[in-house]
Amino acid sequence: MRRTFTGAAYLAVFLLVGSAGAESKSLEEPSSDAMPPVELVISMKDGKPVCDPAEILLPANTNISLHIVSSADAPITITAPGQFENGLVLHADGDLIHIASEKGYTVKQKGQGTLRLRTMKPGQEEYACTSNRNANDPFKGKLTLTPPAG
Repeated sequence: MRRTFTGAAYLAVFLLVGSAGAESKSLEEPSSDAMPPVELVISMKDGKPVCDPAEILLPANTNISLHIVSSADAPITITAPGQFENGLVLHADGDLIHIASEKGYTVKQKGQGTLRLRTMKPGQEEYACTSNRNANDPFKGKLTLTPPAG
């Protein structure tokens, strides 16, 4: 019995160390050690979600903490091309559900949560907030990633 427990413990340590090494290989070092907090607030106007701020300005290739707060009376999905892929998401908690396509997160009705993620390379992308009620007419904002200050 003891041998089995010891073997299982070694296997668990090996898997943990192996998976941590695999994750670190997928991402290069961040451009900055800072982890700026950013808040995204979701509300409803005329039955459609509105995300604030409409333009999110972030440092590129940097770990950030995105706090999402929704007062919407429906689940809202937030998408941004490439930004929510598993390789860039470091941690998620609260009322957030990663959608199967890896293109975004759904925030539960009147929910909130925090995403820690690595931003992509410098550039500009469109981000969107949508609900099932207005899937064909989402709120569209701008995600601008700038080179971090040296």
